[in-house]
Amino acid sequence: MKQFFFAILFLISGLLFAQKPIFTQAKVKSATVYFNAAELSQNANVTLPAGTSEIVIKNVANYLNENSVQIGAPASVTVLSVQFTNDYISEYEVDENSPAIKKVKDSIILVQKELEKLINTKNSETKTIELLDKNQQVFGQNSGLSVAELMKMVEYYKTKRTEMSNNVNTLTEKEKKLNETLKRLNTKLEINTEKEEKTSTGKLVLQVMNTAAGNVPLEISYLTNRASWAPFYDLRADNVTSPINMMYKAQVTQNTGIDWKKVKLTLSSGNPNQSNQAPTVNPWFLRYRNAYGYEADDASPALQEVVVSGYSAKKDSNIKIRGANSISAHTTINENQLNISFDIDIPYDILSNGKKHSVALKEIKLPASYKYYAAPKLDKEAFLLAEITDYGKYNLLKGEANIIFEGMYVGKTLVNPGQTSDTLNLSMGRDKKVSIKREKIVEKSGTKFLSSKKEQTFTYDIVIRNNKKEAVSIKLDDQIPLSTDKEIEIELKEKDGAKLNAETGLLSWEINLKPNETKKLRLSYMVKSPKDKTIDNL
Repeated sequence: MKQFFFAILFLISGLLFAQKPIFTQAKVKSATVYFNAAELSQNANVTLPAGTSEIVIKNVANYLNENSVQIGAPASVTVLSVQFTNDYISEYEVDENSPAIKKVKDSIILVQKELEKLINTKNSETKTIELLDKNQQVFGQNSGLSVAELMKMVEYYKTKRTEMSNNVNTLTEKEKKLNETLKRLNTKLEINTEKEEKTSTGKLVLQVMNTAAGNVPLEISYLTNRASWAPFYDLRADNVTSPINMMYKAQVTQNTGIDWKKVKLTLSSGNPNQSNQAPTVNPWFLRYRNAYGYEADDASPALQEVVVSGYSAKKDSNIKIRGANSISAHTTINENQLNISFDIDIPYDILSNGKKHSVALKEIKLPASYKYYAAPKLDKEAFLLAEITDYGKYNLLKGEANIIFEGMYVGKTLVNPGQTSDTLNLSMGRDKKVSIKREKIVEKSGTKFLSSKKEQTFTYDIVIRNNKKEAVSIKLDDQIPLSTDKEIEIELKEKDGAKLNAETGLLSWEINLKPNETKKLRLSYMVKSPKDKTIDNL
């Protein structure tokens, strides 16, 4: 009976020991970052007894796809279950708050308390001054005071108010210094927090069975949607005869809750969350639209905006442009039928702060031909366009780009290799050295009234000047209106060699300008309409 009792006791103690959680911390080894997610690979080591154990792996991402978790372990270990949690609480887990951060936080609390005391004292002094000012109405014949008593009261008021005003000034100065100290401490806290390698609240709880006691290495991988990357470019051109030096970069952002320190980084254009199920085409049944929900779209003019393959942006003082030779990146590009991936050979630090981290991929010298584009009816400046042929071999992805032209940052543009044409057009921004002026010629414009019609004539001169040291070619667009009513007639009177698209009303000129050359173009058209009607948008 006694032996049976000891056997039961040993079994219970063994079960209790097996259920005591064993903690370990995972370290990020590599990260494959997609446009909207990341696959993290982490390592951990744990010493296990023989039998069943509960392992708590700390420092995994705060948010992850639990279905994507994979655990690699030696053959002696069988993983029975895996659970992800942000709320694991155990008496065995030790608080690991950083001493450096705790010291700064304690200092902030002390300064805040001192600041509160000072503000309370200052408010008390200010209220007392207000009370003295209200009670100074003891002056006058009805005060009931003698001259001696009056003089004594004046002297008291003068001394006390001066003393309190000086106290308020001193307290204001101390308040200012305490606020400056508080600001410095908050800045220091932010810097220390960024320097500290973050440990997340995310944990993986594993139930395992081990056949032999000893040290066990674990390989952990999973998907998290708290990371992303976007292509970004620097486009440099010295002049309109030189090639474009393109710095192909990536902006990597992550907010997983853990800092990635010296990780092997891979950037992919694939989508890990995309369904792999082939689509099914279902029958397409037509039906009438609810009459109350229908609204027809108005026709819009052909030339609504300046159409270029990018857009301009104001100069941003926070943008730092690195020299073309300042980054030496070694990148392996893998391309298959579904996506492109970049394997970065240099280990990177990507902090979990939601900020953009720039990663250099490669430098490309793009042979380019340049031309200018202008639509002076809408914008009086010329846009420089660079044409890139055979651009498919560069594995470009859609993304923003900084433009540095003739040594100056001129704005941003959009690189869009997803277009269907065999030539990639890059907008290199505005060039103020090509000046354009479009003005109405008053003596050649006006309105005539006939019996039932009125004739409105519009004449414009467009003047283009090349102030550069080299010749330029420019495509210039303008337009004439189109009639949607048989009572309105449009007649093009002068086009000065422009090509007319009769369906859109678009007029286009291809012009070559020598250095310091000026050319003038004339456009004139007439609109006939009933004289008792007004055209709103003419």
